[in-house]
Amino acid sequence: MRYRQPRGGASDGVVRQRPGLAFQRTVSRRFVHRAAVAEVLVTDAVVLGDDHFLVGSQWPRDHALYHPDVHRGSDPLLFAETIRQALVYLAHWHYGVPLTHRFVGYDMAFEITNPDALRVGGEPMRAELEAWWRWTDKRPPRRYGARLEVRLSVSGRVCGRGSLRVVALDERSYRIVRRRDTVAGLVATARARLPQRVESELVGRLRDKDSVLAPGSSADEWQLCVDLDHAILFDHPTDHLPLMVLLEGFRQLGHLLTHDAVSWASPSCTLVSTVLDCLAFGELDLPTRIVVRESAPRMSAAPAEWRLRLDALQGDTLIAKCDSTWAPVCPETPREPPLNLAAT
Repeated sequence: MRYRQPRGGASDGVVRQRPGLAFQRTVSRRFVHRAAVAEVLVTDAVVLGDDHFLVGSQWPRDHALYHPDVHRGSDPLLFAETIRQALVYLAHWHYGVPLTHRFVGYDMAFEITNPDALRVGGEPMRAELEAWWRWTDKRPPRRYGARLEVRLSVSGRVCGRGSLRVVALDERSYRIVRRRDTVAGLVATARARLPQRVESELVGRLRDKDSVLAPGSSADEWQLCVDLDHAILFDHPTDHLPLMVLLEGFRQLGHLLTHDAVSWASPSCTLVSTVLDCLAFGELDLPTRIVVRESAPRMSAAPAEWRLRLDALQGDTLIAKCDSTWAPVCPETPREPPLNLAAT
C-alpha cells in the first residue's frame, strides 16, 4: 500500500476557516471506540459535500503516552490516532454503521509535512482534518469496507496528510473471519509472558510501562511486549493486537535505531512518515517478533533522513510491515526578546 493524495481541496497549502466546527467538548466515547473519555480526541464533524467532511479534534498539551518531544513537537501518533477516531466516528455518525460492528484495520499511512505547525503552545491544539470517504467493499448490513483520506491543518496551515482503510463486520461475519471463538486462554497467556523490556528513555517514552520492546535473538530482531493492562494501548478488551499497538512497536524501534547512544535525552530525529500494512491478525498468545529489514540514511536528502523497513512476525507468519522515514529535528528559532522600554 502506498500513500494516496487526497482528492480535491485547496492547492495553496492553506485551509480556510469554515463555520460550525466546535471544539468545546468531545464526541461520545462509544462513537470512536474508546472506553476512557480522556482518550477521545474528536470534538465535532461537519459535512462539506458528498463523502467530504471536516473533522475537529483537540490535541492535549501533554499526554501520558503521546507526549511532546523536547523541542515541543507534537507526537505524530496523535495524528494517527485522530485519523482512526475520525474514520470510526464518521462511520457511525454519518453512514449509520451499527455500533456493534467490529472494525478491522488493513492499512494506514500518514506524513507530517510541516512539523513547525505542530509545536505545542500555551493551550491545547485545535487540529482539523479535511476528510474524503471512499467505499471499498460495501455489503450492508453485514460488511462495510471503506478508506478515509485526510489533510491535517492547524491554525489554517496544512501540515500533514494521511489515510486509513478498514472493514466493519457484524458479529457473525467477524467470527468467520477471525476463526477463533474464545480469548480467555489467550489473555491469560499474554499476561503471563512479559519479558524484561528496553528502558523507556531508549525508545523515546517517559515511563517504564510504556516501553513495548524487549531484546530478541539477534541485533536485527526485537520482541513486541503485549501488556494487556496498559490503560491506553489496551483501552478496552480485544482478542487481537490493535493496529495502534503495532504502530507503537514500530515507532519505538524506529526511535531506538535512529538515535545515537549519546543523544537519548535530546532526540535528533523525529518520525515524519509511516506506511503500515496489516496482513493478518496478531494473536495475543503468540510471541511477536519485529525484524529490521532495512535501516539506512537517505544520503540524497539534506540533511540526511533515515529510511526504515520493519516486519512483524508470529512464527513464520508476516502479520504487519512498516516503512517509515525519520528526519532530523530542527529546533525552533528563538524569538527576539521584547524591548525593555523602562530601561531606555
